[in-house]
Amino acid sequence: MTADRYDAIVVGTSQGGRFLPVELARAGGRVALVERGPLGGVCVNRGCTPTKTMVASARLAHQARRGEEYGVGTGPVSVDLAAVRERKRSMVAGARQNYAGRLDQDGLELIKGEARFTAPKTLDVALTGGGRRQLTAPVVVVDAGTRPRPLEIDGAEDVPVLDSTSVMELGELPEHLIVLGGGFIAVEFGQMFRRFGSEVTLVQRAPRLMTAEDEDVTDEATAILRDEGITVLTSATPVRVEQAGGGPLRLAVSLPDGERRLEGSHLLAAVGRVPNTEALTPEEAGIGLDDRGFIEVDEHLETGVPGVYAMGDITGGPAFTHSSYDDYRVLRARLVEHRRASTRGRLVPHAVFMDPQLGRVGLTEREARAQGRDIRVARLPMSAVVRALETGETRGFMKVVVDRDSGRILGCAVPGSEGGEIMTMIQVAMLGGLTHTAMADAILTHPLFAEGLTTLFEMFDD
Repeated sequence: MTADRYDAIVVGTSQGGRFLPVELARAGGRVALVERGPLGGVCVNRGCTPTKTMVASARLAHQARRGEEYGVGTGPVSVDLAAVRERKRSMVAGARQNYAGRLDQDGLELIKGEARFTAPKTLDVALTGGGRRQLTAPVVVVDAGTRPRPLEIDGAEDVPVLDSTSVMELGELPEHLIVLGGGFIAVEFGQMFRRFGSEVTLVQRAPRLMTAEDEDVTDEATAILRDEGITVLTSATPVRVEQAGGGPLRLAVSLPDGERRLEGSHLLAAVGRVPNTEALTPEEAGIGLDDRGFIEVDEHLETGVPGVYAMGDITGGPAFTHSSYDDYRVLRARLVEHRRASTRGRLVPHAVFMDPQLGRVGLTEREARAQGRDIRVARLPMSAVVRALETGETRGFMKVVVDRDSGRILGCAVPGSEGGEIMTMIQVAMLGGLTHTAMADAILTHPLFAEGLTTLFEMFDD
């Protein structure tokens, strides 16, 4: 089969892959964009757009139940999960349509099918509608993303196990949802379904939730979840699961004090994600993988094969949509603008969309101390922020880590109302090189949540 020649081939259409092929085509190239599934990748179809839409529904249900605290009568609150699902589907459909409209560009060809390498810069595509095509180009960019890690415990293959995609397609509310995992996905879905009305149990292997965060941050998040009626089991290892005759799921969990059996109606595995590299047969191209199966790239996102690049979650870097978009920035500079850009030293923030939000950027206190840095730490409870008192959103705190000598901000964590937005203000201050005294002396609008920053930067622990 003769290979069709292009100037560039992009495999996958996530946040980075949605923009880069358009820019390459606008620059005069003939570009092939290969996608085996719905346009938009994880973010549009299975990640940010659908989950945050459902989180919004869950928050509204929670706020409605709190009406009496504010002098507002609401009556009994019920959740129609099928209607929540339809709202989610509508949002996803709109995002896909918006995405498709961006691809209407001369020189850009969308090819629906699954690609695999047969040589360093040659791909075989099994077309969705049948048949095959061979494609080749001097530049190939892989943006194929990740998928949920399958559950590997005894009995898992014999019972229905939900993942972060299938759980959003439920049309009826689980009576008792058991969530395996303690990361961002587990926390967001656990709180969401508790607010919808399900009984929820989180089962985390590690000694605490969200282990990348400082202990005081995860302690606060755990307390918030428990206050809402979620059972949180830590240092808990799932051993086996079974279901007899359509009855309840029975999960055996190993705890420090012995084995415990849990009964639930549904089981959600949120135990991590794995890269979509197998079907790509990267070994045929000489592309190196790390020990977890992620594509190895340098700071310019180039693999060990010159002219072959990778971007987004499949590189094993920070698995955030905004990181993928920044990968696009790096590759646009290299491939379109013909200048060098790098991922080295970039400041990557993140937010956990539990409620209240957790926003974080930069070093944690634990990381800074492990590096031997001389630091100061400031912490302010949200109950000391006027806006939090007025709105009844007093859970959580603001925390910042500062270099003692220079006064520069090294990082922050804000588990509290509007935590992501407040964190972003601190991130901008970090990017601008502001010191803690500049932040403490700033005039911030009263009464906003962010007004608490002026007080925060005066609350150092020494």
